[in-house]
Amino acid sequence: MARRLAAIMYTDLVGYTASAQADEAAALSRLREQERIVRPLFKPFGGREIKSTGDGFLVEFESALKATECAIQIQSRMRDRNSKSPASPILLRIGIHIGDVEEVGGDIFGDSVNIAARLLPISDPGGICLSEQIVDQVRNKLNFPLERLAPRLLKGVRDPLVAYRLVLPGTEPEHPPERPSIPRLAVLPLANISPDPKDDYFADGLTEELISVLSKIRGLRVIARTSVARYKGSAKPIAEIGDELGVTSVLEGSVRKSGNQLRISVQLIDVHSEEHRWAEIYDRKLENIFAIQAEVAERTASAMKLEVLGSDRSAVRERPTSNLAAYDLYLRGIQASRRFSPGVGQHLHPGQDATAYFEEAIQQDPRFSAAHSSLANHLLAIGGVTQEGKEASAKARQHVDRALEIDPRSSDAHTARGNLLMQVDFDWSSAEAEFRQALEINPSDSTAHFWYRSLLTVLQRYSEAKDELEEILELDPLWFLAKRSGVILLALKGDWDEAVRLAEGLVESVRGEPHDELESLSLLAWVYAYVGRPLDAERVDRQIRHPTDPASQLAHAVFRAWLGKREGVSASLAAWERREKSEYRSPLVVVQAYAQTGRIEDALSHLEQDIRNGETYFWAHYQLPYLDPIRDDPRFLGALEHFHLPTTQAWHRPALGTREKGSHRTGGRDHAAHDSGGHPRGPLES
Repeated sequence: MARRLAAIMYTDLVGYTASAQADEAAALSRLREQERIVRPLFKPFGGREIKSTGDGFLVEFESALKATECAIQIQSRMRDRNSKSPASPILLRIGIHIGDVEEVGGDIFGDSVNIAARLLPISDPGGICLSEQIVDQVRNKLNFPLERLAPRLLKGVRDPLVAYRLVLPGTEPEHPPERPSIPRLAVLPLANISPDPKDDYFADGLTEELISVLSKIRGLRVIARTSVARYKGSAKPIAEIGDELGVTSVLEGSVRKSGNQLRISVQLIDVHSEEHRWAEIYDRKLENIFAIQAEVAERTASAMKLEVLGSDRSAVRERPTSNLAAYDLYLRGIQASRRFSPGVGQHLHPGQDATAYFEEAIQQDPRFSAAHSSLANHLLAIGGVTQEGKEASAKARQHVDRALEIDPRSSDAHTARGNLLMQVDFDWSSAEAEFRQALEINPSDSTAHFWYRSLLTVLQRYSEAKDELEEILELDPLWFLAKRSGVILLALKGDWDEAVRLAEGLVESVRGEPHDELESLSLLAWVYAYVGRPLDAERVDRQIRHPTDPASQLAHAVFRAWLGKREGVSASLAAWERREKSEYRSPLVVVQAYAQTGRIEDALSHLEQDIRNGETYFWAHYQLPYLDPIRDDPRFLGALEHFHLPTTQAWHRPALGTREKGSHRTGGRDHAAHDSGGHPRGPLES
């Protein structure tokens, strides 16, 4: 049966399991009584009982309003019943959501069903919890008020869930809604109100520095720069931003820099009440910048009822450098490094390269550890893109060593060393130790979590990698790259429906952003094909305007060949071969093309030549399904051994077409990614 839109209602008998353990006969009697009251109420409101869940029901409705009215009637009948038998009340929880469902064998499946079930635990006993989508359709049509609940991060649901409580008579909660156990803070980009617009770098850099300082406070989770950057200049209300980021508090403010004089205005706002928890204006000299950062961090922690003690206090108050000229260059380097996009291989805006800024900062203060580690991380990002890979990694290694010599507690430096060990040395165990050390120093370091997750995925430790992915998305919920690579991880792990849901959500989240939209559509086409939905894959692929350079065309042809559409791959391969005849510099996409066209010997010879020529990114591509035709060959296994990669994985694949139109997961794994412009990327490539 095709997918359809439906309102889904779950009911649950509160305390049934515990009462059955105490007195099974009495509990069963109450269960049967609630069934006699509830079941006859479905049909008058157009409800169709899908199944009994043991101590509740799953019911489908055509209308959000009808589902809600049915729930109100159920709770009204229960109140009448309980008023007559107050000694043995029957209390139900009800959760309602609306969305697409698919029927299989008389049962219904889909994200909407899962979300409706997740609403039950946050519903009051005797109450009704509605998703935001239901409320959008029933608002102003009910005689009862709606109370918006704090956003919840629920298991299996990608983003913080916004839900509402229908305030019925007698359902006032005994306690206010629970907030996340660990306080979560977002530092919004500080506004630059300096006379010189070119001082924007200072406001951006100071924002990032505040995030870094605050993340050193244990017991506080600070949203990473990647997610907050999109709110620069935004007029969105604080409550809306807080919902999107899943935070309890927001720090915002402005910076005015004039010569050696600073005015920094900051305020901490409670997301739920939108009240100021504290606010301050600092009129200071530039040399007081580190003292201001420390005071902001300590006052924020105090307002959030956190104590800054011992090593945390020392870390917060630490001066990274005493040379203000070096610090200014460092902030300029941070802004310049953010303008670089490895996805397009260029700087998005003109200006001096971050490398030069960091190098100048180090010349000003050779003991500036943060400048060394930032330069190392930037070199690793541009290696193989705008700078030769071996040269960039050798230089990065020198600066990592120097950064750790100066400051052994630098999480950035440990992350950079982990990347060197992983991507250059293929020393997976030592790399893991470095990433774990970085996270021990700074649990809020989303970049360290990202690369640690990447390593776990390479080593096929998928369950551990998924745990890291969940941590990343809590710290950096809007990070495009993390979500993109997360889709691939979920596919590798075999969580097909989650992979599709995350990919579909990613497409929606980047509408209007050409580069990210291109990447997300390409990924969605791939994941549809991966889970056995080739018709959906082709539909999405037709929406994409693929780049016309030979590499992109060849990569797209490989994807089409994997789908069974081999026309074009030979011509694309021939065009690439003509281009490369005078110089050997072949990416793995050529190996994939040979493999997909049945030229097995050419594929293996090319792979071996790549490795002899210094190929270092095989680790990021080896799980691609495009390589399946050569996967069992001893020469391919030799390549795995060369990079110290697993050689014993059982490769289970769904057959293309077996899950068309989103049929329910039946098991299996796959191993690939496909980025914008058809460039194939390994599951970990940034």
